[in-house]
Amino acid sequence: MSATESISSHHDGTQSHVEGSDYLARRQLKKGTAGWVLLAGLGVSYVISGDYSGWNFGLEQGGFGGLLIAAVIIAAMYLAMVLGMAEMSSALPAAGGGYTFARRALGPWGGFATGTAILIEYAIAPAAIATFIGAYVESLNLFGITDGWWIYLAVYAIFIGIHLSGAGEALKVMFVITAIALVGLIVFAVAAAGQFEASNLTNIAPTDAAGASSFLPFGVIGIWAAVPFAIWFFLAIEGVPLAAEEAKDPSRNVPRGIIAAMGVLLVTATAVLVLATGAGGADAIQSSGNPLVEALGDGTAAKVVNYIGLAGLVASFFSIMYAYSRQLFALSRAGYLPTTLSVTNSRKAPTLALIVPGVIGFLLSLTGQGDMLLNMAVFGAALSYVLMMVSHIVLRRREPDMERPYRTPGGVVTTGFALVIAALAVVATFLVNSTAALWCLVVFGAFMLYFGIYSRHHLVANSPDEEFAALARAEAELE
Repeated sequence: MSATESISSHHDGTQSHVEGSDYLARRQLKKGTAGWVLLAGLGVSYVISGDYSGWNFGLEQGGFGGLLIAAVIIAAMYLAMVLGMAEMSSALPAAGGGYTFARRALGPWGGFATGTAILIEYAIAPAAIATFIGAYVESLNLFGITDGWWIYLAVYAIFIGIHLSGAGEALKVMFVITAIALVGLIVFAVAAAGQFEASNLTNIAPTDAAGASSFLPFGVIGIWAAVPFAIWFFLAIEGVPLAAEEAKDPSRNVPRGIIAAMGVLLVTATAVLVLATGAGGADAIQSSGNPLVEALGDGTAAKVVNYIGLAGLVASFFSIMYAYSRQLFALSRAGYLPTTLSVTNSRKAPTLALIVPGVIGFLLSLTGQGDMLLNMAVFGAALSYVLMMVSHIVLRRREPDMERPYRTPGGVVTTGFALVIAALAVVATFLVNSTAALWCLVVFGAFMLYFGIYSRHHLVANSPDEEFAALARAEAELE
């Protein structure tokens, strides 16, 4: 501990030490690379793959009616959650995002639990997207390439390499890819509108489940089972605050960016759900790896959407990779996870924080089960949403005078609503695939065990997130 200057114990059962200037100098991100427009683009890019693939598996669980109702409820939850996160990100702009908020509100245990849940989400989501990329590549029939491990390996290697070149370059590339993906959705919407037939929405045969009908072929329970796939329409937008340390004027631009992104995603989710199902038929696209292409058939528009859809999938893959590296960077820099994971290269990119989750994600992608991986990512996401909304409510109650450049409309009522829906979403992942959700719970428990046994005794007191907590503690003592 040659770089350590002092050790202190805290009433919350943790121990921290102060590292020398060299420690933080080797863990610096590039400042001021993103304004609110670029942040909004980042928010859309996190999510846009959800429009191109994955959401349609919800038709297998709830039919069109079940997925539609689930999507309306989940859209309301995300809107409420985004408004809550906008407030917290304006008050606590740091690279830890949800972990930073929960660390301030719920202490080190709550902070690490939130960060771990987010890390599970972001490490697994690219693996699911990689399988969808494989399906789109195979459907293009280029040079006889078929879906397989080499595709997954290629996308991981290429995009980790781009991220290692630095955040400014990476975010600009992401913005261009996202713009192309949005154009693809417009092309799809125009083409699908011409093929739309209302009868296609409800062509899954009803089962004998309670409340089953042509609108709800799997009954009322199908609404709940469709929730994880409705979440895929918006999953990862909460990652925008992870760019806070690399943003210009983060207290102003991060809230604007995340709210603008949510507005765009509400429009795209509505268009895709209604038009794809109405053009292709719920029964035909419910288990497809490339539902928008299948919905359009074999024409020119389908080919265009196939190519551009690949860009949409790449945009989310690329940007969630950015998110997992920043979340791991923040947890590592503060000592919650091994500190070697937060060392940055000469371009201010966290090297191992990009590579290690990438290797794990690649290995998971080899299962080829995109729907299972999606459900696992949603488990981590929904659990983190519960903890983040609790954090907003606690901060409003405990620290009413905290400076908040942006304040959530409706206050704790808004985030309280999001909290309830998020808790139900956690349970829904067990309805879809109890084994996969249980494995995520086991991994989450292993992380918490590591914290309890080791890392809570080795926190870095002068990391930004721990300094936020120390400031709150000092203010409380003065009061």
